Amino acid sequence: MTEITTLSQFLTTAKTQFQVYDLGRRVQHIDMLAFHQIESLATPYPYPTQGHAQFAIVFWDASQQHFIWFLKLALDEQGLLSPAPRSQFIEMILAALGQDPTQPLSDEQQERLTHNPFNFKPSQEKLAVFNALVRKQLGQRASSQYEFALLYLSGQVAPAQWQHIGMQGIADVCIRANELDHQQHLVSSFDTGAIEVQIALCQCLEHLSVSDTLADKILTKLQDAAPEHQAYFLRALASSAKHSQQAFEHLHRQSYLDANTLISIAGRNWSILKHDASRSLYLEALALQPQAFFNQVFADIVAIPSLRNQLLSELRNPNRSVQLSQAIGGLFKATNK
Repeated sequence: MTEITTLSQFLTTAKTQFQVYDLGRRVQHIDMLAFHQIESLATPYPYPTQGHAQFAIVFWDASQQHFIWFLKLALDEQGLLSPAPRSQFIEMILAALGQDPTQPLSDEQQERLTHNPFNFKPSQEKLAVFNALVRKQLGQRASSQYEFALLYLSGQVAPAQWQHIGMQGIADVCIRANELDHQQHLVSSFDTGAIEVQIALCQCLEHLSVSDTLADKILTKLQDAAPEHQAYFLRALASSAKHSQQAFEHLHRQSYLDANTLISIAGRNWSILKHDASRSLYLEALALQPQAFFNQVFADIVAIPSLRNQLLSELRNPNRSVQLSQAIGGLFKATNK
């Protein structure tokens, strides 16, 4: 038997079909060609999170029984998948299957493989969006929470009944935003729904592509929101670079670039940092935070392949403030320890 060195190779040899989803920064489908390039170490992982790739593989065989692996694998300094942890996981799979990748995986074997050192548990919000997305892409029905969520968001249930609405139901509606009149209900619910539901909507929409109409509504809500709620509305705009930029400018004018907002931008709205002026303002605000916080956030965003060169160039920017220069100095000191 040919030596199996990649997850794609294993799943193909095992005669399964599979799909891959990033669950690190945002819940999103990873194109199969892109995943092959990641596994062949031809390209860095596009959405690194604290030095790791966090993704889910959904796979199924001829019996149409579906299995899911949630994997957290280390990346090297260039953002490439570290081969050793992946090889170790593949060896664990083969050991469980008796070296025969074509053998069907029993529920007991699946359970054993779930408790491996590379497994991770997504947050409730990510899991809800992931479940809704997979169900839709596989042509399956939405969850049992879907109908009540739609009733609430369409105004057929009193706003005060928000405690009966489930996160999974909200995610189902958001995933199906382009079906029937769902888009209209999502927009209007930001005016009629309880703030708790608006926040839950934001927690789902931060992983999805939102329409300009919905983004306009969310931006308006952000501008009027209490400071403790603004970061939720900001993250919900993650898919729209234009609206994220407008939100960032508003928060900067209001001096609301606090630690929570800075983390939100790093984790979801990083497209803002592709603009020179915004990147400079962001780093200046980041430099006002404690040194350890600056180091951690900078290390996280500089690992994003699409930002890396621009952020590294900021380390040599002669126009930076004294505060930012000191923070960068502290970063180098910590790095060289």
